[in-house]
Amino acid sequence: MTLLKRNRLKWVGTTAFLILVSGCSNITVNESSNDVIKSTKHNLVGKGKQQWSGIQESLLTQGEVANGNWWKELKDPNLNQIIDKAVGNNYQIWQTKAQVAQARAQAIIVGADRLPSVTASTSPSAIRQGAGSSGFSTTESYGVDLNVSWEVDLWKRLQTKSLASRESYLASYDALRAVRQTVAAQTAKAYFATVESREQVNLSKKTLAVLKETARQVGNRADVGIASPSDKHLSVSNMQSAAAGLAGQEEALARVSRQLQLLTADYPNGKVLTANKLVNLPPLPKVGIPASLLTRRPDVLAAEKQLRAAGFNVTSAKKSLLPTISLSTAIGTASSELRNILSGDYSYWSLAGILLKPIFQGGKLRANVQLNEAVKEEAINVYAQTALTAFTEVESALAARAIINRRQSALCEAANASKAAERVAFNRYRQGVEPYLTVLESQQRALSAASSCISARHDALINYIDLQLALGGGFDERVEPLSQKKYSKKPLNLIRVNKHEY
Repeated sequence: MTLLKRNRLKWVGTTAFLILVSGCSNITVNESSNDVIKSTKHNLVGKGKQQWSGIQESLLTQGEVANGNWWKELKDPNLNQIIDKAVGNNYQIWQTKAQVAQARAQAIIVGADRLPSVTASTSPSAIRQGAGSSGFSTTESYGVDLNVSWEVDLWKRLQTKSLASRESYLASYDALRAVRQTVAAQTAKAYFATVESREQVNLSKKTLAVLKETARQVGNRADVGIASPSDKHLSVSNMQSAAAGLAGQEEALARVSRQLQLLTADYPNGKVLTANKLVNLPPLPKVGIPASLLTRRPDVLAAEKQLRAAGFNVTSAKKSLLPTISLSTAIGTASSELRNILSGDYSYWSLAGILLKPIFQGGKLRANVQLNEAVKEEAINVYAQTALTAFTEVESALAARAIINRRQSALCEAANASKAAERVAFNRYRQGVEPYLTVLESQQRALSAASSCISARHDALINYIDLQLALGGGFDERVEPLSQKKYSKKPLNLIRVNKHEY
């Protein structure tokens, strides 16, 4: 009894020591990328910078900073339905959703390493052994075991790995938001390209109808000798050129319609329900200050989280050079009789602790540190490039806004003037005041100007979409923010998100 008590005291003392050491090592896990992120933001945005260089306040006096489903501001129900369909069916989005699921599972797997591992086993066996002239003897044994093993996270290596996996998961979710925003913008662009083509087709049809009537009247005048035969031939040539132009516009409509169907994962039969005319441009959003872009754009947020994950991985790799402590225990029964397998009289237990210190692994551990440091260096540059690209896209969209406005205004005014000139020229031709070449030229200019006006209105809508996308507009749902402090004392084996995870 005295020896048993001594063994139990040793076991209790050893366990208490290991728990005490583990508790004393409850150091805060410092993520090594915070300073880099702050420095990068400071270098890109600049201290005290409060304004975009390309902004014009007169153009940005209404609305709020781009958020939510901005395409609904365009007041086109067909567009809303198509974007909803694209976001729900697009294969690129589903690929990214699968990547989010992979990252989530990986985070749970890594977080589980911080929990004890428990296994149960049974071990029936029978050994038959020859005994010379006596024949054979058979020995049977039966056992039930419950084994528990646990690595004491002495230096918070496992916690650091778990935090890295968590950041990677959150980054994948931001990447999903970025893809959804991109698909929504691409769909809106393809939709308005289809609407523009449809409007161009309708313009070509109206123009062709006018030119057919013009050719008929000029032909009649030539037949009775009022106009020259060359006028008749020129009018027919002008009409046929318009017919060829209509065919080209119809081909373009079929092409962009199929491109739109590709985004919605529909069979590309070219049959898409859209509006017949481009919508009017809604009020542009406020853009906020440049620094706010870094907290709103999901691709920038994803790059930042990947950088944090890389920093955690560097820390974890360095801690792999330190000793590790593992505990294992087993309880069970062992007997030569099956009926005794659950009897407490045949039970046993064991407790073991292992202290491991890496001595020589061929440079593997230090190479792993160098590998993770190189990955972090890459992540730093990816983050800086992503942020710089975000600023560039906003500045470019803002700078182009005023130019596009002036171009649209000039082209649409030119279209109205050309249409009026066409009517005057034809009336003067009928009166014998103007030659038919003037009519021909005015008709061609009217068609070209009207077509250019439609294209300019389309360009203004594309610029609006580019600005919304550059500002990070669309799909606000995010992963529920989880503070590092909240998870500093327990494994990250469960990661919660908001109501609409995908």
